[in-house]
Amino acid sequence: MIDPLKKHLVPIEDLQDIRGVQLPVRLNFVQLVVTGPPGAGKTHYINHIHGWPNEGYVDLTRKGWWKDQTLTYRPREVHLGFPFKGFSEAITVFDKEWLESEEPLFLELHRIQIPPASNNIFQTNWRTRYIFEFLLPDPEIIFRRRMERHKEGYFPVDKNLTLEMVRRQLDIYREVALYMHMAQMQVYVREEISKPPMRIAEKNDVNVPKWARADSEHKPDLKTLFGWKSLLLRQEAIEWFTVTDQLQVLKNECRIPHDGKTFEMIIGEQRLVFHPEIPIGVKKKNIKKNWLISPSKACAANTINGFARITVGEKVLIGTDNLQYEEIFHFSKSVARRHLAVTNIKGDLKITPLDDDKTAIQIVRSEDQDIRERIGTNRYNAILGIRAIYGDSIIMLPPVEALASIEEVNAILRDEPCREKTDSGEPGALLEPPDDLRLVIVGDLHAQVDNFLVILNENCLLSHLDANRACLVILGDAIHSEIPKEMENMDSSILMMDLIFKLKCHFPENVFYIRGNHDSFDSALSKSGVSQGILMRKRLKELRGDEYVEEMQKFYDLLPMVMKTDSCVACHAAPPRKRISRKKLINLRSYPEICHEILSNRLMRSHYLAGYEKRDVKQFRKSLKLPKQAPFVVGHTPLDPFNSFWKNAGNIKGHHIIYSGREEGPSLFLQIRKKMIPLTYPAEPLTKIINEIKQ
Repeated sequence: MIDPLKKHLVPIEDLQDIRGVQLPVRLNFVQLVVTGPPGAGKTHYINHIHGWPNEGYVDLTRKGWWKDQTLTYRPREVHLGFPFKGFSEAITVFDKEWLESEEPLFLELHRIQIPPASNNIFQTNWRTRYIFEFLLPDPEIIFRRRMERHKEGYFPVDKNLTLEMVRRQLDIYREVALYMHMAQMQVYVREEISKPPMRIAEKNDVNVPKWARADSEHKPDLKTLFGWKSLLLRQEAIEWFTVTDQLQVLKNECRIPHDGKTFEMIIGEQRLVFHPEIPIGVKKKNIKKNWLISPSKACAANTINGFARITVGEKVLIGTDNLQYEEIFHFSKSVARRHLAVTNIKGDLKITPLDDDKTAIQIVRSEDQDIRERIGTNRYNAILGIRAIYGDSIIMLPPVEALASIEEVNAILRDEPCREKTDSGEPGALLEPPDDLRLVIVGDLHAQVDNFLVILNENCLLSHLDANRACLVILGDAIHSEIPKEMENMDSSILMMDLIFKLKCHFPENVFYIRGNHDSFDSALSKSGVSQGILMRKRLKELRGDEYVEEMQKFYDLLPMVMKTDSCVACHAAPPRKRISRKKLINLRSYPEICHEILSNRLMRSHYLAGYEKRDVKQFRKSLKLPKQAPFVVGHTPLDPFNSFWKNAGNIKGHHIIYSGREEGPSLFLQIRKKMIPLTYPAEPLTKIINEIKQ
């Protein structure tokens, strides 16, 4: 099992000593809740720091668990009840149901209840009330301790203990720690009481929690009017910077307002374009005041580019030390390792210069046009492009037109130039598009039509496809909604495929669809008891007849299953577990067991030990003669409900997972210089908007 926390833990630098234990410097002693698997040393820890005696229990699946009386007394040792598939009630990792299960139980993280966030001074912010310390020693240490104490005869939970059981228990706590951190709970990890605590962070994360920072917050002077405004309105005493059409040097820390307009930052040879992210068709009160940073204006560039987003409350470092930004912007030598920091404060940008010896930071208004007005040009033109390809309204095609469309697609698939034929003369299962096209990889869309329209509408993608500068690859499962109340509705799936077919006909050499496990009429295809494959076949027959159903089956059978270029590889779900040759990949349909792995397997986790792991990814790259750490991209397995992409998933370098079917908006991967850049877009009701636009 791959440790999900490995390489995500960084030392907490600012510490305080409480009774011989190193704790985060600004942690309030009574905020502390200590948890971990059996044998982690929780009782010894709590006794050592003179916390509350006796163990507590918290059912994480129960709404309002954060108000439980167990948590009234702190610091305290607490056991956690987890949600597992097949069990309506939470169970611990030492309950009989967990210990005696023949197969590892599937941890359903989405059932964990998360306290609501609150910034109201008259309401309790339950997310910050507690700080959870996960005590997670090495499994060998826990196993040795538990075997020794079992000799005393006082611990029935240690009966029939194995090292593998300890590892699985530890894995559960690791996954929950990461999940709670992603849900913006206050979490840190420690291996032993004698070792310093570690916080969870990405490589380039500069957003250190307040409880892990030694610096004190600015205290307003209450003798002044501004001081009272700062206190009551939570405004910081920072000088405002007025952006004009004249270049200005930014020397000191300042604040730029969220005014709906774009500005450029110039650092020597480096130009960065900052503009507010304002989705169309979204009510003003629901707009999150995020900013986007791009290397240039997307439609003016001769290639499709990536961008970075600064969300409200986020702080980012701009400089070559930020590897994520370096991949997107390819900083020139004029940019220092830590040139400046940018913080999004309720939509306003606080800019803090960090390096006085390097090139000056210059700010200029790139255009005086409000971003909402500019949407009327770039985005409107993209909408017109979608309508030119599909039609005036985004609705299911009439039966005759739909049949003609899918027949044209199947004719294209039978003779695609970038797919070598099988031994029997059929199109091979290996797709090899030209390496000079910039790859845009989309994950599972699951009938979220608006998400697909947003992808086509953003970053001038249609223009780049038309100019043969980009290649759009969809990793299967565009159909079958995963929203509980919509799982039986097949109309959105049919509309999604109508859109994809039209796009494929328009860009036959630039748009590709890789087969997923949902791309089937198989009766075994079921989600939450809903036989979606059967329902799809039935609905298509009702609307379009047997001939169309036959063409859809031909479409499924003609699809490639693996996409490979000279610098990356992608498929729907997983690499094969055994060594495979290029020839076998081309003739993949002759090997149903391998097909099933590629379409349906998942990453190995504590509850899915049959999944693939690092050595399988390494072997797959080697069999395709790709360089080490070449990007390997899959969909199929979203790892948590808070994100849409996971880079280096499972701590496997170059192994990335993408999911594009979130209701909150889609994500995709853009390949730039052999690196996969994740791009995320907010949800927009584009179907409604396009259908309401007059001709």
